[in-house]
Amino acid sequence: MNNGSLIEKYNVPGPRYTSYPTVPFWKNNDLSESQWLETIHQNRMAFNSNELSLYIHLPFCESLCTFCGCHKRITKNHNVEEPYIDTLIKEWNLYNEQVFHDDYRIKELHFGGGTPTFFTPDELIRLLQGLFKTDSIDPEKCELSFEAHPGNTSIEHLDKLYRFGFRRLSLGIQDYNEEIQKAIHRIQSFEQVKEVHEAARKMGYTSISHDLVFGLPKQTLEHINFTIDQTLRLMPDRISLYSYAHVPWIKGVGQRGFSEADLPKDEEKRALYETAKLKLEAAGYIEIGMDHFALAHDPLAIALRNKTLHRNFMGYTTQYTDLLIGLGMSAISDSWFGFAQNDKTVESYQETVNSGKIPVFRGHILTKTDLIIRKCILDLMCHFETNINEISDDSVKQKIIDDLSELESDGLVIISKDVVSVPERGIPFVRNICMCFDQYLSERTTTNLFSKTI
Repeated sequence: MNNGSLIEKYNVPGPRYTSYPTVPFWKNNDLSESQWLETIHQNRMAFNSNELSLYIHLPFCESLCTFCGCHKRITKNHNVEEPYIDTLIKEWNLYNEQVFHDDYRIKELHFGGGTPTFFTPDELIRLLQGLFKTDSIDPEKCELSFEAHPGNTSIEHLDKLYRFGFRRLSLGIQDYNEEIQKAIHRIQSFEQVKEVHEAARKMGYTSISHDLVFGLPKQTLEHINFTIDQTLRLMPDRISLYSYAHVPWIKGVGQRGFSEADLPKDEEKRALYETAKLKLEAAGYIEIGMDHFALAHDPLAIALRNKTLHRNFMGYTTQYTDLLIGLGMSAISDSWFGFAQNDKTVESYQETVNSGKIPVFRGHILTKTDLIIRKCILDLMCHFETNINEISDDSVKQKIIDDLSELESDGLVIISKDVVSVPERGIPFVRNICMCFDQYLSERTTTNLFSKTI
């Protein structure tokens, strides 16, 4: 079967597997604070480690980008900064008082959004000082990274965060073509990106990433070629080439800023990715997992070679921890044994924290089978290979093998004894392969839950 027919066959709605089970199938819609904290205690006992990762959700943006699926708040009122930072510090202090008791090591911290650079540099530094109780961090001991909008990231942002210990920067670009930028309401010039990129490089940032998106409205092969060519003028250490997830039934009018007819379809959309991939590989980039590329010197590429690559709600990372704490409105935490999501509005989040409670409102406590399947899916997403010998339920194992059989016939997966591996031809279909392991998808249709896999 040719590539076009395979795309037509397998381009169905499916999860991106930043977690397993995926959020729509979480069972604890009224997860209590005590239930969630118990899974953290379980984590610390099971792994005998005080290491953790922190994700900080900074949800404010001055304008709405119509491609965005994130939880955000659109406002030009910067008076929201101080009370939100206050609440983040209070939330972390609640965790420390109830669980950690100063016995922790933050191995990784990431500012996501929204637009983290909506906040002034001084407010971001005040947050960091409140979390770390220090004026700077040794970048060799903790990886600090932040997402930035090239249009509002100042030299002061770069300088003050660098001085604190940040060495990783991710610039949100999406596409360099003016027509597409207008369609998605995300406008910034190459010159703006170049100015921020080169200033960060000059200061000493060692890993700069550019976030691009394929499948955007009005995007053609000519457009993707131009965007990749512009990107290669700067040679960022990492490139994220995300598939545009068109799910307006979930995210509302923000994804209705253009006509459905403007979206590239199926094989046309995949051609955008393949074209970009060929250009990036010719320039020396290595494909990392799904939708990511890195130069050979970058820690992400090294982790791929060493088989230490990890994936969590922050995406692919080199910093493996069994515990991720998400702070902020809508942030998701992961204790390995459970997931928890914070209140999804700024007001309810701040009200709950200010009342002295950790603001989780839903989550999932993983079963024994969940934990095994989770490990299999994580291996597939990071290393394109997994071993199913730990699945003790023969009926579950046999169903997985049966569900993989058609993918195997199409040459997209290889099954040898208990080892399931993905050949290069099957990498674009890794989400479909993971779906065969998913024990929850049959419970309801995926049509109105997920974007298409390819």
